[in-house]
Amino acid sequence: MATETLKSDTGAGGTSVIRRVLLDNGALSALVVLLVAMSLLSGDFLTTQNLLNVGVQAAVTAILAFGVTFVIVSAGIDLSVGSVAALSATVLAWSATSAGLPVVLAVILAIVTGIACGFVNGALISYGKLPPFIATLAMLSIARGLSLVISQGSPIAFPDSVSRLGDTLGGWLPVPVLVMIAMGLLTALILGRTFIGRSMYAIGGNEEAARLSGLRVKRQKIVIYALSGLFAAVAGIVLASRLVSAQPQAAQGYELDAIAAVVIGGASLAGGVGKASGTLIGALILAVLRNGLNLLSVSAFWQQVVIGVVIALAVLLDTLRRKAGSGAVSSAGTAPGAPGSGRRGALKFAGAALAVAVVVGGISYFNSGSSGGAKKVGMSLSTLNNPFFVQMKEGAQAEAEKAGIDLTVTDAQNDASQQANQLQNFTSSGVSSIIVNPVDSDAVGPGVRSANQAGIPVIAADRGVNKADTATLVASDNVAGGKLAADALADRIGGKGSIVILQGTAGTSASRERGAGFAEGLKAHPGIKVVAKQPADFDRTKGLDVMTNLIQSHPDITGVFAENDEMALGAVKALGSKAGKSVSVVGFDGTPDGLKAVEAGTLYASVAQQPGELGRIAVQNAVKAAKGDTVEKTVKVPVKVVTRENVADFS
Repeated sequence: MATETLKSDTGAGGTSVIRRVLLDNGALSALVVLLVAMSLLSGDFLTTQNLLNVGVQAAVTAILAFGVTFVIVSAGIDLSVGSVAALSATVLAWSATSAGLPVVLAVILAIVTGIACGFVNGALISYGKLPPFIATLAMLSIARGLSLVISQGSPIAFPDSVSRLGDTLGGWLPVPVLVMIAMGLLTALILGRTFIGRSMYAIGGNEEAARLSGLRVKRQKIVIYALSGLFAAVAGIVLASRLVSAQPQAAQGYELDAIAAVVIGGASLAGGVGKASGTLIGALILAVLRNGLNLLSVSAFWQQVVIGVVIALAVLLDTLRRKAGSGAVSSAGTAPGAPGSGRRGALKFAGAALAVAVVVGGISYFNSGSSGGAKKVGMSLSTLNNPFFVQMKEGAQAEAEKAGIDLTVTDAQNDASQQANQLQNFTSSGVSSIIVNPVDSDAVGPGVRSANQAGIPVIAADRGVNKADTATLVASDNVAGGKLAADALADRIGGKGSIVILQGTAGTSASRERGAGFAEGLKAHPGIKVVAKQPADFDRTKGLDVMTNLIQSHPDITGVFAENDEMALGAVKALGSKAGKSVSVVGFDGTPDGLKAVEAGTLYASVAQQPGELGRIAVQNAVKAAKGDTVEKTVKVPVKVVTRENVADFS
C-alpha cells in the first residue's frame, strides 16, 4: 500500500512541479502564453531564425536591465542608463578613430566611462543627498549632451574588430545573445553569491536596519550605481556593434524598457526583491511582443497600445500570484501547497493568462489588412511622429491597395536599433521586398545586408543606404532642396540681413543634407549673416521654444530657415505678428499645415518634397523588384519651392 502511494506521488510530481513553477513566476507564465499565442497567430514566429532574432532584439534591453536590477533591488532608480550606453559607445568609437588609440584601450576607456557615470550617480545620491530620480535624471542629460559634443551630432564608424560583437558565430549563433547570457550569469552570481549582492537586498529591504547592522550603506550605493554604469557601457558597445556605428542619439527611452523588464520580471520598486532570471524573462516578453506584432502586420500606432496593455497584464499576473501565495500562508489550515490554495491560485492564473491571450488575440482586428495570397511588402519608416512620413505612408498604402499588395508599415521612432530589429523581422517573415526609410544611412546597412543574403530586394526611400545593396533609391534631393531654400529666402529679404537656422535632429542625414545645401546656397549671398543655429529636433513645440529664446538675443533678425515645416510653424507662432512681415520664414517638406501657412502668408515658402508621391513610387519599384523586373538605380521625385503664388497647385 505504501509502495502504491509512493508511486502515485511520484507520478504526479512532474505535473505538480510545472504547475508550481508557473504559479510561482507570473512573468514566466505570461511569456509562455505570449509564445503560444504568437505561434498560433503567425506561422513565421516559431522558426529557429526568428527565435534567434528575438534573442538579439532582447539583448541590449536585457543587459541594461541586469544593471538596473542591482539598483531597483536596493530601492533605487537609474534613468541614465540609455544615455550612458550611448556615451560609452561614442567614447569608444571616437577614441579608436579620431584619437587613434588602440582598440583595446578604447574599449577599456568606454567601460571606465560607464563606471564613472555610475560612480557620480552613486556619489550624488549617497553624499549629495539627492533623490535617485533627480541624480540619474541629471546624468541622463549630461551623458547625452557629452555624446553629442564628442560626435558633433554625427554617427561615428565603429572599429571592425569590435563590430564583430554584432555578428554571429558559425553563421547562425548571434554574439549579442552570448553576451546577454554571460551578463545574466554574472548578475545572478553577484546577487546570489557575493557580499555586495546580499547588501543590495539588505539596503532595499530596510536601509536603516542595514546601516545599524554595520553595512557601509553610502559606499555600497556607489558600488551599486557603478555596476549599473558598467552594464550600461557593455550594452552600448553591443548596440553600436550591431549598427556598426556609434549613434549619439542611440538608446533613447531604453531606460524605461530596462525598468519595465525588471518590474515585469517580479522585482519590487520598493526594493528588496528581484533576480536575474526574472529580469531576463521581462526583457524577452518585450522582445516577443515587438517581434510578434511586426510579423502580424499590426499598425505601428496600435503596437504601442498593445505593448502597454500586455505589460500591465503581465505585472498584474505576478501580483495575483503573490497575493495567492500570501493568502495561502495566512489562511487557517491551508498551507501554500494545499489543494485549496492550489485551486485558487490556478483559477487566478488561468484568469490572468486568459486576459493576456485575449489581448494578443485581439490584435488580429488591428491588422493593416492582409490580402491573402498577395505579395507581402515590408516598409520601415524612420518615424511616424512627423506629417511628412505620415503622408509617405499614406501614399504607399494607397498604391499597395491599388496593386493588391499586403503592405506592413512599421515605425522605428527615430531609433536605429529598433529599425534594425524591424528589418530582421521582415527578413525572417519572408516578405517579397522591403522599403526602408533609414534613421541613419550607416546603421541600417547590416539589416539591409541580411535581406540581401536572403535574396530580398530592398528599396531605399528618401535617404540612401551605405555599405549594402539596394535595388533603387527613391528620394528627393535634400541638398538641392537646401540650396533652393537659401535662394528663396535671399530673394525675399533682398540678399542681405541676419537670419537664424532651426536644425533638425542631430545625427540624421536629412538634417545634415538640408543644412549643407542651405550653407552652400548662402555662399552666393555674402550679404546674409547667420547669427544663430539651434536644433529643435524636427518638432513644432521645440521650434516654438527655441525660436522664442532666439528672439530675445537676436531681436533684429530678418529671416528664418527651418529644416522642416513643423519647426517653421513653431517659429511662426513665436514670431507672432512679425511672421511674414518683418521676418520671413522658409520651411521644408510641403506638409498640409505648412502649405496652409504659406497660403495665409505667415510662412513665406516651403520646399515641397511630395512625400505621398515618394511613397507611391517606392511601392511601385518594390513590386517591380520583387518580380525581378529591372528598376532604375535612382528615382528622383521633383522638389519645388512653394510660395503664395503657386501654393494652389500643391494644395
